[in-house]
Formats: sequence, C-alpha cells, structure tokens
Amino acid sequence: MRERIEQALEKIRPMLTADGGNVELVDVTADGVVKLKLTGACGCCPMSQMTLKMGIEKILKQEIPEIKEVVSI
Repeated sequence: MRERIEQALEKIRPMLTADGGNVELVDVTADGVVKLKLTGACGCCPMSQMTLKMGIEKILKQEIPEIKEVVSI
C-alpha cells in the first residue's frame, strides 16, 4: 500500500510545491492510518490542517479506499 500512496502523493505534490510546500510519507499503520509530514511553507501554514483533511486525505481515500484516516505528525 505504501507504493500506491507514494504514487498518489506524486499527483498532489505539484499543488503543494507551487505554494512552496511539500508532503512526506512517514508511516502507514496496519489499520489504514497514513502519517504524513507537511514540509516547507505547508509546515507552518495556518491552513495546513484544511489542506491535509479536505485535500490530501480526500484524494488519497478516493485512490486507495483501504485508507481510514490521514494524520499530520
């Protein structure tokens, strides 16, 4: 599943890098929780949680239905 997540993140990254940020896959738990680290401008942006939940999580769940939740660490 990790490889599929990385492939999906590659589709999301151009939007993040356009604003000076990026995302890094840290871990995937056995129960379907994806742990990401927002970096660059995304790491300190006040809208980062909205980007994570309404953007990244939504896209990842559409592409990989086994994902239960996406969290930022």
